[in-house]
Amino acid sequence: MPRLRVHRTALIFTFTLATTLSAQSKPRARDLGVPFDGTPGPNNAITDVKGVEVGHTTLISGEGKLEIGKGPVRTGVTAIHPRGKASNDAVFAAWFTLNGNGEMTGTTWVDDSGFLNGPVMITNTHSVGVVRDAVIAWKVKHGTPDMEGYWWSLPVVAETWDGYLNDINGFHVKPEDAWHALDAAHTGPVEEGNVGGGTGMICNEFKGGIGTSSRVLDEKAGGYTIGVLVQCNYGSREQLRIAGINVGREIPEHTVWKDDVGSIIVVLATDAPLIPTQLKRIARKISLGLGRDGSYSGDGSGDIFIAFSTANPGAVGTKGLHQLTMLPNDSLDPIFLATVQATEEAVVNAMVAADTMTGINNHTVIALPHDRLREALKKYNRLTK
Repeated sequence: MPRLRVHRTALIFTFTLATTLSAQSKPRARDLGVPFDGTPGPNNAITDVKGVEVGHTTLISGEGKLEIGKGPVRTGVTAIHPRGKASNDAVFAAWFTLNGNGEMTGTTWVDDSGFLNGPVMITNTHSVGVVRDAVIAWKVKHGTPDMEGYWWSLPVVAETWDGYLNDINGFHVKPEDAWHALDAAHTGPVEEGNVGGGTGMICNEFKGGIGTSSRVLDEKAGGYTIGVLVQCNYGSREQLRIAGINVGREIPEHTVWKDDVGSIIVVLATDAPLIPTQLKRIARKISLGLGRDGSYSGDGSGDIFIAFSTANPGAVGTKGLHQLTMLPNDSLDPIFLATVQATEEAVVNAMVAADTMTGINNHTVIALPHDRLREALKKYNRLTK
């Protein structure tokens, strides 16, 4: 990879620009002929849910031997605003942990209140604290209390471990990096692969990172949109399945640790009118999408998910009765299916978008080779083009 020695501000700007362009030009899994079920939205991204914005700060510098505090640096921050960065309106939400070897802050209040007030942030394991505090400072700067009138915040910040490629104990993520991700968030195409919190991540022993996908239900099922964003850093090569094929065994070279090590954070958004108990059920279904990709959620993996609905604006507050809209439980099956489908594709999109990366001590993690993926799927008559 190119050697980068630039001021932090310039580095952030350069990678924001570059990743925005790459979101428009890089092939995605469907472009390679990978078959997926369901109908995606126009961007095939979590931002297909109206109002959702995603921003990244990507930090890459240095090469060679690890010097704690100096680098090499391969890390970052990703921000997801449920109703956009200009909104102070909470959303109904719920979370679920499939395997708890990880962290997602603020979830005890999500459980008890049923609301998510503010963004969801994703970074590396040892930067959760600084990002959490930065979100509070960012909200204070914007000068408004939450929807119930409180001047306090319990941010939701999640993590996966990038210490194989990144100087994770050098604490290179700073408050201004979290602020940049929050301020740079946008609608439309979402940058994937080696960006934001996913910069230094590994997935099924290929380069991993950020991936996203969406599904739009047909009109009979309400026409709702379900969007998923993942930061994937989990899985063993031998178990990797794509389109039902054990692609990991077809591409066995250049593995990292031959075990299901790491974690995955999944954020799900929908415009379907759902209450927290229903969103909890949907968050659980994310597990089935990961299972399609070959995950068995190993002991060392933190597999933690959060789901929110942008319906029912103004539902939180302190005055009077609140009129809510919700789907009946027997109408949830299409949303369950869409959740599984979008999760499955988001993980594959992350690997397809990622580039080979060399980090600390010249550790190298290869990208999923597109030609070998196509060969494997063609061998089993699974290519669409």
